[in-house]
Amino acid sequence: MANRVVRGTAIAAGVAAVVGGGVGFALGKPVQEEDVVPARKLAADVCARIGDVSALLPKASNGRLTQAGTDAVTCAAGASRQRSTTFSAASVKVTITAYGGKLAGAGEAPFSPTAMATKAFDRSPLKAVPDRPYPTKGDRTVNGLAGESFTTRVLVQRADVVVLVEYTASPVLEDVARQAATVLADRAIWETK
Repeated sequence: MANRVVRGTAIAAGVAAVVGGGVGFALGKPVQEEDVVPARKLAADVCARIGDVSALLPKASNGRLTQAGTDAVTCAAGASRQRSTTFSAASVKVTITAYGGKLAGAGEAPFSPTAMATKAFDRSPLKAVPDRPYPTKGDRTVNGLAGESFTTRVLVQRADVVVLVEYTASPVLEDVARQAATVLADRAIWETK
């Protein structure tokens, strides 16, 4: 009787080892943190590369974008009514985010940086803009009483990078503000290639 128990245990252990090895071989090695692709580093001068934005600001404004941040880089420029000799004000803010990968779950391949950027882009409540070379969303908010002041937002995704441009100006035409923000977003996307 004891021999049967020992022999049954040995057979069960052998079967478990073969099945465990087969399952391990089929699934491959487990996904580790080092398998996740990190976010790429953006250039230290990416805002300077975007260039002069003085055409979007009142005359006598400094058209250079100041840069802040490392993971998500923010480029900003602006002019207030107090600093301007004309009766107008404007501000430009460009946020450039390079996404990294992320663990997906037990036994699953990690999400790629592009998949993470796409998820962030898709979560945005902005409205889709058709007929664009890259996925684009946008909206505008009327700030002035007579509809002469707008905050225009344009969101563009290319691969693992998402760019958000926020352009506020007074007075400005709606179409002009939207076109200016879109051109600036495209320029930012180009400079992150």
